[in-house]
Amino acid sequence: PWRWVGAGIPAPFNFGLAILLNQKMLTLGEKLQTAPPLLPMLIEGQDFINAQDELSVLDFMRKYGMPDRINDEVFISMAKALDFIDPDKLSMTVVLTAMNRFLNEDNGLQMAFLDGNQPDRLCAPMVESIEKKGGHVFTSKPMDRLELNDDGTVKAVVLRDGTEVVADEYVSALPVDVLKRVVPEKWSTMPYFKQLDELEGIPVINLHMWFDKKLTTIDHLCFSRSPLLSVYADMSTTCKEYADDDKSMIELVFAPCSPIAGGDTNWIAKPDEDIIQATMGELARLFPTEIANDPAYPGTMAARTFEGGELPALPDGAKLRKFSVVRVPRSVYAAIPGRNKYRPSQKSPIDNFSLCGCFTSQKFLGSMEGAILAGKLAAEVVSARAVGATAPGDKEIMPDVLEAAAAASPKKPVGCRGDTAIAFGGGYTFDQLVTRELKEQDAEQLTPLN
Repeated sequence: PWRWVGAGIPAPFNFGLAILLNQKMLTLGEKLQTAPPLLPMLIEGQDFINAQDELSVLDFMRKYGMPDRINDEVFISMAKALDFIDPDKLSMTVVLTAMNRFLNEDNGLQMAFLDGNQPDRLCAPMVESIEKKGGHVFTSKPMDRLELNDDGTVKAVVLRDGTEVVADEYVSALPVDVLKRVVPEKWSTMPYFKQLDELEGIPVINLHMWFDKKLTTIDHLCFSRSPLLSVYADMSTTCKEYADDDKSMIELVFAPCSPIAGGDTNWIAKPDEDIIQATMGELARLFPTEIANDPAYPGTMAARTFEGGELPALPDGAKLRKFSVVRVPRSVYAAIPGRNKYRPSQKSPIDNFSLCGCFTSQKFLGSMEGAILAGKLAAEVVSARAVGATAPGDKEIMPDVLEAAAAASPKKPVGCRGDTAIAFGGGYTFDQLVTRELKEQDAEQLTPLN
């Protein structure tokens, strides 16, 4: 796992210090080989960063002669943490954007956790704030369709129960894959909406694992070079609500889990038991002195080594008590090479309709920060329109999209069918109902590869 040093030191010196003091990952010579290709990022800034979007991380390394061990020691864990995707599939723009933040923002290296569960600690305060200002939040009221005026503007959001929600301005925060299902027929050939065809979300799996003993070597968020695991943390240490001095509760991201992200197995289609078996084997390898040899999980029974020496069997180590597997069939957009130019602006050609979401055009890419920034940019569009000013955010649409839109025929929206979180781009534990809904909407996610 990665461990950063340099807390309290201003950027970019904290980032440089962390690299220089870590002697285990890269040699001094490898560090010197890595620096020159990154200098244009500092000199040219965002223009250089955006121009690298056509290259994968590995393509960029080969172009600039970076040593292979940079990928093994650094870029694998960065890529999996930033977009749950392997370096040979990830746009270099994503990695450079993160590094640019590390170098230029004092808090770019800081990480934090909510002190409790999201519904209570994040969603509830947001609802309270909205309602205090006279707003209303509707839950369990799924949308049926967008009803349009003759001029193509939005007339109302029609809910499944027939209720019409009428407003002056409409802002969509739908994930890109869900948005594509509800784009009205009249908009379907417009270049702005046609470019959405070039974007898609990648599958990811979140695991919650409770152990009967405390793991002592995880004290923060860890970035992993494991072929199966991405980022993980012991919530009993990092989150107040789950605090426990005697037992660990590990939350981790299982990725990549599909071909688009670099995987050779479609883990979304695998049973929970297969996923947990594979994960326990990886955890035993990553924490050989703490995870028990447990016959219930054959992957933990393999011989282990630590710092070059073979370890004795560990029957009394930490054992898994229970687990939960949450699949997100379409998570953040796949930041594969060449996609950045297709991300739409928050400002749409529809006078009373705007977009937000991390897939829209903003500097923080597919992330929580990106989603928040996109929301702020959409609010700027709405605010400008409210006072009759020119809304900011125009973005050029690519020539190939213009050609495709000109040749396209209008397409009726398929809509969001289903009642579970999966139907609306969320994650859920799988049962027969959820599996059936996914099969109806996105059958390729359930096609086994091997």
